[in-house]
Amino acid sequence: MLLIAFFSLIALSQAQSTVEGKWKTIDDETGKMKSIVELKVKNGKLYGTIVALSPDSNPNKVCTECTDHRKGKKIIGMEIISGLKKDDSVWKGDDGILDPENGKLYDCKIWVEDGKLQVRGYIGFLFRTQTWIKA
Repeated sequence: MLLIAFFSLIALSQAQSTVEGKWKTIDDETGKMKSIVELKVKNGKLYGTIVALSPDSNPNKVCTECTDHRKGKKIIGMEIISGLKKDDSVWKGDDGILDPENGKLYDCKIWVEDGKLQVRGYIGFLFRTQTWIKA
């Protein structure tokens, strides 16, 4: 019984520390959910796709501010996190995250802390960190 409890705790702690899965993004100003992003590891790199927007958002909203191949594309289904590499317990990459609200790409670091996802976008030495919660 002790072995079963021990391995269950290990499995639970690993499940809570993984970045993979669906995460709710939270608006910094209102505290309300903005979207749900699904994170997946493919070939050792992390990618994130918007799978849903808040219920009060237009589901057909497109990225009008994007300047790359995503310009004019629907935000639902859009890959906004691209090719982050794992370094210890942190995923990071240059131009690794897109803000579809302003069309800008940011260097990015992502890690799990206390069961929540910390998402930090950088421009030079300036940064902003958002906390995402499991969906």
